[in-house]
Amino acid sequence: MKKALAALAIGLHLFGSNAWADNKAVVVDEMAAYLEFVDYSGATIFPEQLPKSEYPKMLIIDTRDAGQYAKEHIPGAINIEWRQVLAQSAKIPKDKMVLLYCNAGTLSSQAGFALRLAGWDNVRILQGGMSEWKAKGGLDANEKAAGAKPSH
Repeated sequence: MKKALAALAIGLHLFGSNAWADNKAVVVDEMAAYLEFVDYSGATIFPEQLPKSEYPKMLIIDTRDAGQYAKEHIPGAINIEWRQVLAQSAKIPKDKMVLLYCNAGTLSSQAGFALRLAGWDNVRILQGGMSEWKAKGGLDANEKAAGAKPSH
């Protein structure tokens, strides 16, 4: 009985290792293909490229932790921490623009990379994150960049 259990355990371990190696190879191949064909910007977008009228048309995801989101966030944004975007991907549409941001763009870039590999080609990363968005004028960044006076 002990020999049978030991053999079963070894078999499961070997099978699991082979399956893991096969899955890892598939993931590496997918990442390589993505990196070969992604545009230079890697799906980033600058705050000044977003007219105020576009914000309500997209899903905005704050990828920071819940505490940072609670302190401040882009109006209309939902909070999905960057490590949870794939686990919560059912909340993320594929038929409209999705804007991801964090404090400076690092964590949201990782979340965006994962989503794009998983098939979301509508994901954009806010260049510079919340800090650059605020520094450039927030919702009015596009109008400020164009030299127009924002109307409130």
